[in-house]
Amino acid sequence: MSGELRVLMFHKPRGVVVTRSDERGRKTVYGLLPDWALADGWVPVGRLDQDSTGLLLLVKEGALVEALTRPGACLKTYEVWVRGRVTEEHLDAIRRGVPSPVGVLTASSAELLGGAGPKSRLRVTLDEGKNRHIRRLFGALKDPKFGTPLKVVELKRTQIGSLALDIPSGSWRFLEEHEVEALLGGR
Repeated sequence: MSGELRVLMFHKPRGVVVTRSDERGRKTVYGLLPDWALADGWVPVGRLDQDSTGLLLLVKEGALVEALTRPGACLKTYEVWVRGRVTEEHLDAIRRGVPSPVGVLTASSAELLGGAGPKSRLRVTLDEGKNRHIRRLFGALKDPKFGTPLKVVELKRTQIGSLALDIPSGSWRFLEEHEVEALLGGR
């Protein structure tokens, strides 16, 4: 592998947008990275919305963005807290496909990890993601007790391919060569 192929891991905190600049004055990821990240043209691989946290990759090489974002290139795993009771029927529907205003949404896997009170905690893995995919997926399902849409209240990307988030919120590091090779190796 070329020594020029560098990838930066960033742990995106809540309330930060993934953009170079924001016309509404919101805090951007580039405000939390060294000045050279913006000046040298580092770009995010995919997105996390303002309310989501977790693993975000940035690269300088456009071909690498394409390689990592094409459908099925890398599985992406999320820890999700949902307001409402998620059932096994919900999990089956998620794996089969749930109709939504943006089309049928699915997940490669969805596992109930537990819950507390009126919230359910899950691990959800996607092989491709649309804008606000997980939020829309759960929003298209109903709480069995109240009949109201389920609502994602916390969403954290914990893994991309074999790469797990291992740094504190708001911090960054360069990936090691073997980590980049594993990412490019696929799922």
